[in-house]
Amino acid sequence: MSKSFVQITSDVSKALGTLRREIPQTMAGFGAMAKSSLQDGALDELHKELIALAIAVTQRCDACVGFHIKALIRLGASREQIMETLGVCTYMGGGPALMYAAEAVRAYEEMLPGNA
Repeated sequence: MSKSFVQITSDVSKALGTLRREIPQTMAGFGAMAKSSLQDGALDELHKELIALAIAVTQRCDACVGFHIKALIRLGASREQIMETLGVCTYMGGGPALMYAAEAVRAYEEMLPGNA
């Protein structure tokens, strides 16, 4: 069975909504940390999202791959930037990272405008 990153992110978003209702302080804290971490500084948001994608791939987190690919598309990341990031993931994470790099390619291609 093939997985859909559009479906995964949709399903997880719904579950996150439940968490926002039931543990609002925790979720607000996490949201504030995410917002602060991604603000432009020495690195811009796009490069920080590429780092987040690399971590998502090496940690083998489907939903994380989906959310960070979605953000990278929104930020205008090029296919080449994503592919080079996935190359570094493979170098640092070996075979398991390579398999999730392939999953990130699937997520990117599925989520591109016109494909979703």
